[in-house]
Amino acid sequence: MALLLRQSTYWYCLIRQLFSLIRKDATIEWRQKHTLFGVLLYVGSTVFVVYMMNGQPEPKVWNALFWLIQLFVTVNSVAKSFLQESQARYRYYFSIVSPGIFMGAKLLYNLVLQLLISLVSLLLFSLMLGNPLEQAGLFLAVTVLGSMALSSVFTFLSAIAAKANQNAALMAVLGFPIITPVLMILSKLATRAVMPVYQAGWGQLALILGLLIVLVAILSLVLFPFLWRE
Repeated sequence: MALLLRQSTYWYCLIRQLFSLIRKDATIEWRQKHTLFGVLLYVGSTVFVVYMMNGQPEPKVWNALFWLIQLFVTVNSVAKSFLQESQARYRYYFSIVSPGIFMGAKLLYNLVLQLLISLVSLLLFSLMLGNPLEQAGLFLAVTVLGSMALSSVFTFLSAIAAKANQNAALMAVLGFPIITPVLMILSKLATRAVMPVYQAGWGQLALILGLLIVLVAILSLVLFPFLWRE
């Protein structure tokens, strides 16, 4: 009984620390509203420029534009999560929480942030560039999967870049070979929701992307403690 009580107390403390860190990031994001609103303005202005230049594009072009914009949005919003932390603040975090909890909080917060921005982007796309979706529910599911993939990859790359003298350019160098196949998979998965066509191997692509998300999350939780000690 005492062992069960200690275990429940331990997990309660971990969950409380996790949500405290998430609340901290949300508070900082809200205090620096110009960053979030700047990203939303970037999405809105980009969609508007595409509309003024080309009107409502074809479904395949619509799909490609959506995922390209999500890539740039991720770089501008999620990738800054570690770069905005100072070394003194890292030392403070080191004294109160474990690196796994810290990294888990970053992954969860960036997932929620990326998903929110993706849904806003989808709304703006539907209003300005038309709504070619044949299966809206399937596209929403792919959007959730894409938000998980993009946010997890760039959160991990942001942690690496933060320990390399805050070199943001390092994310572009490391991220390009990883994120390119991810975008291609997302575009192919979403094509089924945009156009009523049969795609062989659709389930295998979804499984590969899901495994990639799990792999990146595990690598982040396992390798971040070594970055933390540096």
